[in-house]
Amino acid sequence: MVGTYNSLDKEGQITYGGYSTQIVVDEKFTLKVSDKLPLAGVAPLLCAGITTYSPLRYVGVKKGDKVAVLGLGGLGHMAVKFAVAFGAEVTMLSSSPGKKEDALKLGAHHFALTSDEATMNSLASSFDYILNTVSAQHDYNTYLNLLRVNGTMIIVGVPPAPTPVHAFPLIMKRRSIIGSLIGGIAETQEMLDFCAEHNIVSE
Repeated sequence: MVGTYNSLDKEGQITYGGYSTQIVVDEKFTLKVSDKLPLAGVAPLLCAGITTYSPLRYVGVKKGDKVAVLGLGGLGHMAVKFAVAFGAEVTMLSSSPGKKEDALKLGAHHFALTSDEATMNSLASSFDYILNTVSAQHDYNTYLNLLRVNGTMIIVGVPPAPTPVHAFPLIMKRRSIIGSLIGGIAETQEMLDFCAEHNIVSE
C-alpha cells in the first residue's frame, strides 16, 4: 500500500498527497470546476458540500418545504445554503445564541435557540426535514418532536456514543430517521454545477 503523504510509490518517489503540484488520474475520477467559482471556496465543497447536498437532494427538498438545520459548523453552514437554494424555508437550530447573526447571513430565514424551552415547544410538528449535523452527544428525541407527519430527520453528524430513540414519536406521526455519508463522482459533479448556478461556495 502506498500512503498519501511521505510514502514511497512504485518508482521509489516520495508521495506528496495534497501538496503535489500535478497528478495523473483516470478521467472518470475527475471533476470540472466552473470558472465562476473561486477554488479556495470550492475545496470544502468536496467534503462538507457533498455531505449535505446529497441527502437534501435524496429526500427531494423543494420550494415550500420547511427544513431545520441542527448545528452551524462546517456541515451546517453548507446545509443552510443548499436548503435555501432548493427553495425551502430554513430554520437554524443552535444551542449558541452567538450563531444567530451568522445563520441569517448565510440565508436562514429563522433562528431558534434549542436551550429555550418555550421556543422548542412552539416548533413542535413544524418541519418536513431536519438535517442533523451535530457530532456532540445530544438527544435525538428532542428534535424528532419538531417533525411534521411523515417528517424525516437526516443524520450526518456522528455523536461519540449510541443515542437511544423512543419509538412513540416515530410511530404516532410516521416520522423517520435516515443517515447519509457522502455522494459519488456523478452527484459531486452535479453539486458543483448547482453551486456554479447558485453562486454557492464554502465560507
